[in-house]
Amino acid sequence: MFVSMSRSLRAARLATFAYFALNGFVLGAWIVHIPAVEERAGISHTVLGWLLLLLGAGAFVGMQLVGPLADRFGARTVVPLSAAVCSVALVLPALAVNAWTLGAALLVFGLGNGSLDVSMNTHAVQVEARYKRPIMSAFHAVFSIGGVLAALVGARTLSWGWSATATLTAVSVAALAVSVAAGTALLPRPEAPGASEPSTARTTTWRTTPLRIWALAALALMLMLSEGVANDWSVLAMRDVLDAPAATAALAYGAFATAMTIGRFLTDRVAARFGPVAVVRYGSALAALALTIVVLAPSIPVAIAGWVLFGLGLSGTIPQLFSAAGHANPHAAGANVSRVAGLGYLGMLAGPAIIGPLTQVMPLNHTFFLPVAFCVIAALTAGILRPGTPQPRPQVTHPPAATVDAA
Repeated sequence: MFVSMSRSLRAARLATFAYFALNGFVLGAWIVHIPAVEERAGISHTVLGWLLLLLGAGAFVGMQLVGPLADRFGARTVVPLSAAVCSVALVLPALAVNAWTLGAALLVFGLGNGSLDVSMNTHAVQVEARYKRPIMSAFHAVFSIGGVLAALVGARTLSWGWSATATLTAVSVAALAVSVAAGTALLPRPEAPGASEPSTARTTTWRTTPLRIWALAALALMLMLSEGVANDWSVLAMRDVLDAPAATAALAYGAFATAMTIGRFLTDRVAARFGPVAVVRYGSALAALALTIVVLAPSIPVAIAGWVLFGLGLSGTIPQLFSAAGHANPHAAGANVSRVAGLGYLGMLAGPAIIGPLTQVMPLNHTFFLPVAFCVIAALTAGILRPGTPQPRPQVTHPPAATVDAA
């Protein structure tokens, strides 16, 4: 029995890795083909920027809808369906012929992406609870690797002269196959010893969400806004502030993304030894220091080093917040993760809207002191994760160990 349960748990972990990689690959495939989609739709950069807000809006709605559904029906049901929607919807932007059809396509694609994001993180929390040790950050690292692979595949297919429609259709079919195949290995919904827990999950609404979950969500908003600064402004800051050549400026984001991926692979061991509070506290402090180095950097190498440290500092913080939200109440994990992920996603979307106007009154690099302040706040308030640190999962449905050994 122990052997079979261990095998099923390992299979569930591998399946979760598959969904995180799938999500990263699908998103990466879309990003690589944005210019081609824009050209086919016949729209300007300005119109595209507004339409991308629909992608974010769809993702936010999907997160809030699917979280409670994952609690009610189980991630084993919801994750494959969400992945299937996300996979199929990937093709829609490539078929758009004007702003209206592209907007509708991005809304549906965002809905699928947000649904998959929350449902797979909810299942990751469930797997982590079974393992009884931190494993969340590794899932997020695999997501990043999926994006890198998509960039490589997209570059190759573009060099072969494939259209965006052909490439995204191929990716969609492959992702749909993974969505179906990996679903059989996911864990069933955790059952409570009493009959009241399922109804508790159903009644977890925005109004009844615990204050601690909203506090975790606020930290996610601040830290994901800070992460968005690297995504949106790192290359531009290198060019405008330090007069870096275009090819060199691109290294800023590359250094940040690489450090984020490596850091996420290392974070689980750090969290197991020192705890999630330490990961968020000292990671956020390092991020604040690193971004200050970027602001004050006198040369390109110093700035790139700052982006590396910034990626390392932030790498493990968001996975710890998702994990803490999910473990706060295993039978409302989906709803709780959706709150934290949803506000965090809004923070990432809000970054350009906040930083952009600030550049009208101060140099671009000086606007980075705002995310520096957010990272400092996260470091000072990281103790909010402490009540969620223990991750016990009573095995009430199994006989005592002695009886199992005898069997």
